[in-house]
Amino acid sequence: MNYSLNAAQTDMRFAYCSGAAGMLASSLVWLASVVTVIQFSAQQAVWVLLVAGMFIHPLGVLIAKVVGRPGNHHKGNPLAGLAYASTLWLIFSLPLAYAASLLHIEWFFPAMLLVIGGRYLVFSTLFGVHLYWICGLALAFAGFMLAKTAAGPLYGAVAGCVIELVFAVVLFARDKKEQRTNSSFGMQTFQSDKP
Repeated sequence: MNYSLNAAQTDMRFAYCSGAAGMLASSLVWLASVVTVIQFSAQQAVWVLLVAGMFIHPLGVLIAKVVGRPGNHHKGNPLAGLAYASTLWLIFSLPLAYAASLLHIEWFFPAMLLVIGGRYLVFSTLFGVHLYWICGLALAFAGFMLAKTAAGPLYGAVAGCVIELVFAVVLFARDKKEQRTNSSFGMQTFQSDKP
């Protein structure tokens, strides 16, 4: 069965709250890093972000389910491959960010902001939401400025937490409005184009 791009994006938006559920989960992981920098050390905060980051997707799925969404897309959605590819790209980038932290601990969080910002640019196509361009560029800009000014690790962790939290709230509001509009017009959340 062939799916139109719009139908595939609609499925992704409905399943994952336009990506807001995962972004909220990610902001919570950044928050854990903020707390770790303050209470313990920057090096431990690096490990918190790396290890806890592995649980962002499951936590995002749980958040989606709590707000009444399925937390998974339809089987056969052609955008699933793009989601997996962007996840692998993120994973492949982690050793570079970690290596940067071994040279200068203050480089780790800016490097992660750049990597995650780049991944969110892909989400613009994945979810069909152009707001991800702004989010991705905001994260990348923050990462660039923090690296340029050699700001301490706390600033990088706070930047990741705050930027993602703000965009998660905006995305949840946008998604709620879209679903309310769709239900008032009696639209299906996912439609396929027959060959």
